[in-house]
Amino acid sequence: MKEFFHRKIERNAIGFVLAIVGVASIGGIVEIAPLFTIGETVEEAPDMRLYTPLELAGRNIYIREGCYACHSQMIRTLRDEVERYGPFSLAVESQYDHPMLWGSKRTGPDLARLGDKYSDAWHVAHLINPRDVVPESVMPKYGWLMRNELKYDDLGLHLAAQRKVGVPYTDDMIANARWDAYGQANPDSSYAQGVAERYGEATNIRVFDGEPARITEMDALVAYLQILGRLTDAAHQTAAAAAEE
Repeated sequence: MKEFFHRKIERNAIGFVLAIVGVASIGGIVEIAPLFTIGETVEEAPDMRLYTPLELAGRNIYIREGCYACHSQMIRTLRDEVERYGPFSLAVESQYDHPMLWGSKRTGPDLARLGDKYSDAWHVAHLINPRDVVPESVMPKYGWLMRNELKYDDLGLHLAAQRKVGVPYTDDMIANARWDAYGQANPDSSYAQGVAERYGEATNIRVFDGEPARITEMDALVAYLQILGRLTDAAHQTAAAAAEE
């Protein structure tokens, strides 16, 4: 009976096309329908702040080096994940991530709550040679990040591109992007205060790689790693509210 039904459909070109359209439409509706309720899905986070130019540069390096292939940035609602990594990830935490880096591959641990978990010096040592701080690590070395000076002259263009896809960078942020990147990694410079004024007093402003004489790719990547999970406190507030119920 099934064989007869398939033969009948396959020999009827119009019927076969309509069947394909019908099945494809079902899949499309399943994927598209949730977008109509996206406003109800994404939580509100009044304290949400933007990536600074230096942190955005670090994120670009993170993507360039393929770090997302071994590290996810999404903590599931499973008990063992929450106990190991912290509060489960919320949609609002990734609203300014283009592209998003949730991932599912975990050769290394999830990094969604990595910010401020370790010192800058730990991150620098770990990236130069992971085995120096985690003997069993299989992570590659990234020592060249310490040698490569960061190209930050075009960071304004990066912020402008992000604004095109909905990230609310202001004209002032875009115009001062290169100097804000320099100032964030050089707290003794005259540009450091501008970073705090544009991105908030809680912004990490310090020499991330331990060498104040120049701004390196290591500065940028460590600055990015140190802000993961700290752009908003929404997840911790949600966890605290759930614990009180």
